Amino acid sequence: MRFITDDFLLDNEPAKRLYHDHAYGLPIIDYHNHLPPEEIADDKSYENISEIWLSDDHYKWRAMRTLGISENYITGNASPREKFRKYAECLPYLIRNPLYHWSHLELLRYFGISDLLNARNANSIYEQTSELLQQKENTTKELLKKMNVEFLCTTESPTNNLEHHKRIKNSSFEIEVSTAFRPDSFVSIDSNTFLDSLSSIEKCSNISIESFQDLKDALLSRINYFHENGCRISDHGLNFIPFKPASDALIQQIFSKRLKGAHLSQLEVLQYKTIILLFLSREYHRLSWVQQFHLGAYRNANTRMYKLMGKDKGWDSIGNYTDVQSLMSFFDQLNKSDQLTKTIIYNCNPADNSVMATLIGNFNNSTVRGKVQWGASWWFLDQIDGISDHLNTLSSIGILSTFIGMLTDSRSFLSFTRHEYFRRILCNLLGKDIEMSHLPQDYDLIGKIVKDICYLNAKNYFNV
Repeated sequence: MRFITDDFLLDNEPAKRLYHDHAYGLPIIDYHNHLPPEEIADDKSYENISEIWLSDDHYKWRAMRTLGISENYITGNASPREKFRKYAECLPYLIRNPLYHWSHLELLRYFGISDLLNARNANSIYEQTSELLQQKENTTKELLKKMNVEFLCTTESPTNNLEHHKRIKNSSFEIEVSTAFRPDSFVSIDSNTFLDSLSSIEKCSNISIESFQDLKDALLSRINYFHENGCRISDHGLNFIPFKPASDALIQQIFSKRLKGAHLSQLEVLQYKTIILLFLSREYHRLSWVQQFHLGAYRNANTRMYKLMGKDKGWDSIGNYTDVQSLMSFFDQLNKSDQLTKTIIYNCNPADNSVMATLIGNFNNSTVRGKVQWGASWWFLDQIDGISDHLNTLSSIGILSTFIGMLTDSRSFLSFTRHEYFRRILCNLLGKDIEMSHLPQDYDLIGKIVKDICYLNAKNYFNV
């Protein structure tokens, strides 16, 4: 039974025209993901679909746990075939969850399989997809080309030597692969791993860290190193952005206390985080980078399983971002000295949608079109309702036509169909407006805006 048709998610004739005439086939600018760059550099091929589809996907893991599947078939020692069979058994019961759409889109676009996956056909689809993945037409590089990816940006720690990015750059690969500088471990002074992170950056920067200034010098050396190797984007994953300014002398006292293993008060933690984030943001501005802030996720809620398995295994949820004033004050502090670089903010809680949509308008100016962006629907919100709510709120409060569009934020090479998913939802939303006479039947105008949102705005914003 064919489920994903040419008009999938397109409920009206204007939507079909917008998608097929203006969005379909556009190149992909994927400016934030967690793909392993070594697998691109090695042009890796996969033995089976479980390796590329299930091995690092906490969306699927959470769903399988909810349906009572043993952890042995999720992150345990079951064979790849057994794990795939268990997910196939689950998929029919994931209706209305985005995984149901994503999974069938991926099977169709990457493998040409239009059948609905279930327990009955799991073995045959496992064999078919695994055979295809072992062919040279489906290595990592070929999978990216198949989806018409033009640019992608991975995410790396400041201590990464970027060896694999250098290998990709020195190869003949036609897709531009960059990285984002993600210094979370050096912002989180209250983390148990903070001192270990200092030891790591000492080694790669050749700077002995005995003071806060030493840390800034070490981070600056890594920022410059990343810049020399093509990085033009940073990323931060934070519960919230604090704003508790403090003097350099006080921050040095706080830093010295932490080096000695002393306990820091909550205020001291916030003061340190404020100053280190202001320092980093000013350096990004100096180099004309784009900075990203992913805000409001509640991470590692299941502490028992987190201790057993570690982070990014499906123990995270939507948090409650409450400190809007500090966020505004942080950006305003940078803006006072004209050191606010191009900025993208993402929220995990839909309750914060209107706040984010209004905030970006406070700091846009005539220097860059859409300088401060409210980023694409993130994590738990990258589904039909979440994307539609995001687009509707941005349209009502901000300017939709300047939006830089979708990203995958994924660890899987099979996730690029999410751009198609987004494009169909966007065209359906605008098509409904045309059908209801809320927008003119001007397909040149609306079609251009669709093309801008899906491709050109991001291409220009990131200077691809």
